[in-house]
Amino acid sequence: MTAAEPEVIRPYGDTTGDGMVQVSFTLPVPHGGRAETAALRLAAAMGLEPASVVHAKPMGPDFTFFIVYGRARHVIDYASVPEPEGRAYPLLSASEVNLAIRTALNRRLVIVGACIGTDAHTVGIDAILNVKGFAGEKGLEYHREIQVVNMGAQVAVEDLVARAAAERADAVLVSQVVTQRDAHLHNTRRMADAFRAAHPDGRRPLLIVGGPRFDTVTPADLGVDEIFGRGTTPAEVAAYLVHALARGERARA
Repeated sequence: MTAAEPEVIRPYGDTTGDGMVQVSFTLPVPHGGRAETAALRLAAAMGLEPASVVHAKPMGPDFTFFIVYGRARHVIDYASVPEPEGRAYPLLSASEVNLAIRTALNRRLVIVGACIGTDAHTVGIDAILNVKGFAGEKGLEYHREIQVVNMGAQVAVEDLVARAAAERADAVLVSQVVTQRDAHLHNTRRMADAFRAAHPDGRRPLLIVGGPRFDTVTPADLGVDEIFGRGTTPAEVAAYLVHALARGERARA
């Protein structure tokens, strides 16, 4: 097998291959000419040259937000970029999900969902769990064979573990949107550790986490069973639950 021919690409701005990109960032300096010079020096250090500040706005007395437009020096060999792995399981209709759960469990599948720690952003967890759903799809509450307990926002890990035990949950869904200082990673690892401690026999619920910034880690890194990123729909989560059931991964506490 011969190697693929290089396919060198650059960003597109005004004309094909001109390398023009737009970046935004905040510097901890007061707004003014000196701050703009600092922003341009940073852009040059990032490989954007020439660059220009197209927007600068004070964020209080000691910070400035910038948008910088400039030409990137770097190129990418697109031929060397691998195709992402496809989903390991098919999407299913609501009736197929219900039938699979009823066949495997002979009862309803119990899910407990929450935003943990200080995270108060419930849009993601609500989109997956609530019957109104997301992107034209009904949420998991719509499935008659799924029982959903949505604990809402800012739930302590200890409370989540206790509620999952009380409900005898098959799966726990956690949403993490706040990502400053890797809070989403720390919270998820803490949650996984708490469930392992509460279930030393290994018969814990499935642990599923979702959010927009989990693309740099794997489930094994965090001690969970599955990670869903931005744009995930309820049907994808439902299909995964059925897939996990088929593989015998559910372990009821």
